[in-house]
Amino acid sequence: MLIEHRGRRPVVPESAYVAPTAVLCGAVVLGERSRVLHGAVLTAEDGEVRVGSDVVVMENALVRGRARHPTVIGDTVLVGPHAHVNGATLEDEVFVATGACVFPGAVASAGSELRIHSVLHVNSVLPPGTVLPIGWIAAGAPRARLFAPGEHDELWLVQEALDFPGTVYGIPRGTSMREVMARQVAFYGAHHDDVTLDDGPA
Repeated sequence: MLIEHRGRRPVVPESAYVAPTAVLCGAVVLGERSRVLHGAVLTAEDGEVRVGSDVVVMENALVRGRARHPTVIGDTVLVGPHAHVNGATLEDEVFVATGACVFPGAVASAGSELRIHSVLHVNSVLPPGTVLPIGWIAAGAPRARLFAPGEHDELWLVQEALDFPGTVYGIPRGTSMREVMARQVAFYGAHHDDVTLDDGPA
């Protein structure tokens, strides 16, 4: 399904494939020979999603672009099933395994590998060729430190300064959930004006 959002339409080259049950919403630009499989959602909320050539976005993955953090995916990248790439950069030849998460402002540098259910935290940089093990978390910049599951206290010493609430929601830490959700409801309300496209990509 192709959807116009905030006046922007997805761009899909003839060499690309988008499954009938996938969704491309707004300013999403696919590269040559890219493949978006069943159930995947690429949504450019108030920013862009730009996908390079020879990229596969597998089933039920979510790729989200934001104004302050567009999502940019390089060439020959695999985004695995149920993966979540939100306002991040995946450089060339990155492998994002099943269920892995990459958060806003993060960079997975060329040739890096995020294994099953791993997390690259906000504003963190995974160096080129780094392997992030199954279930581990990478946090920090200019070179992310790798944390094993269970290293919460050590992780928090790095994670707190990365400012997740400020980066993702534009709010200070400690803002009430009522205020957070009032802002989120208003932000996503922009989808009321979406237009489903019957005439194919523009």
